Amino acid sequence: MDRPWSRVPSWVGAALRPELAGTTDEIIAAVRAEVPDYARPLTGRFGLRITEGVSVALGQFVDLLGRDEPLGDSRVYRALGQLEHREGRTLAALQLAYQVGTRTMWRRLGGSTTARQLPPEVIFSLAEALFSYVEQITAASVAGWAAEESSRASSLQARRHALVEVLARHPPAAPAEVDRVAAAAGWVLPARLAALVVEDAVAVAARLPGAIAADLDPVGVVIVTVTSIGAARTNHVAGSGGARIDPASDNTAWLDRVRTRLGGRPAVLGPVVDPAQAHRSVARAQAAWPLHVAGLLHPGSDETLARADDHLLALLLAAEPDLAADLYERAVAPLRTLPAGAAARGEETLRAWLDAHGDITATAAALHVHPQTVRYRLAGLRDTFGGALDDPAARLELAVALRMSVDSCCGTDHTTES
Repeated sequence: MDRPWSRVPSWVGAALRPELAGTTDEIIAAVRAEVPDYARPLTGRFGLRITEGVSVALGQFVDLLGRDEPLGDSRVYRALGQLEHREGRTLAALQLAYQVGTRTMWRRLGGSTTARQLPPEVIFSLAEALFSYVEQITAASVAGWAAEESSRASSLQARRHALVEVLARHPPAAPAEVDRVAAAAGWVLPARLAALVVEDAVAVAARLPGAIAADLDPVGVVIVTVTSIGAARTNHVAGSGGARIDPASDNTAWLDRVRTRLGGRPAVLGPVVDPAQAHRSVARAQAAWPLHVAGLLHPGSDETLARADDHLLALLLAAEPDLAADLYERAVAPLRTLPAGAAARGEETLRAWLDAHGDITATAAALHVHPQTVRYRLAGLRDTFGGALDDPAARLELAVALRMSVDSCCGTDHTTES
């Protein structure tokens, strides 16, 4: 690193030293007057540190003049930057303080008797030496401030990671433990929240006001503060262990905000709940995640955000894949007795008919056939299925089974055999 102070004659430092008496007080006064963060009485540790810092920096600079030596141990300036961060002063304030101090120092140097007797080339070398010196000690202080910021951010994120894990725990953690961990994480428990499962969870949370996150394995969880649900109704759900927010009552402003902040990342949002039920929201979003990334929740769509509660049937079937596969096989078994073409037409007709709640006209419109064709097909299907099409329970099973297709959530190939 360049050492411009080595190009200043060695006698200059000795001559300047007595003329710089009182410069420390002048620099401190200028910094306190021009930098609001330092406009405090010079008492206690604050006064001691700023006075010592300025006087040490000034004395070291004068000592370096005429010497081909490096700056030396910069740890003192790094530590100063760390202390400034701990005191709550900003990086901008720290840098401005150095700038004001440098300007005040140069004004004092330039006005000294010694400086007025120096040739121009020495004056230039003196100015270069001062600005290079301050640049190096400023860089050390900035590095210390940044290291403290990084350490504090890392520590805070670790505490927030712990909070997400506590909120996701089942059985739920005791309210006192949740309150304690939330306080340590610097997070105020909201009245309503929702779990968002997404990759790069911490990065996403940083873009969502009031959110916290943990990059869990295999995919992260963001706890989203839901602040804009209008007149939400709280329903007590039997067997749920508590109350949850009625999803029908929420507006979409907060949801649009979440979707925007995702930046195109696929994500699953759990139900909106109160903090005591956070584990339910996390569990449901995590259960829906593999279905969503496999393209099973919004097939053929470019929708990146899925709401788990919009796909409860898919989640139910995915939770017991063997049971779901057995249900399918039993429900559509009568179709196996038909030729392949008739079976395919029968399945298509049944799906449209069930979706239309038995409305022949609507079924015909969905199939693009004449209503009489639908009646003819249904007559044949009634013979094939016996009384199942008129039995509510059997019809429900068939409707669920027909929602399951090749590569469904259950991972079973449900192609119709001849």
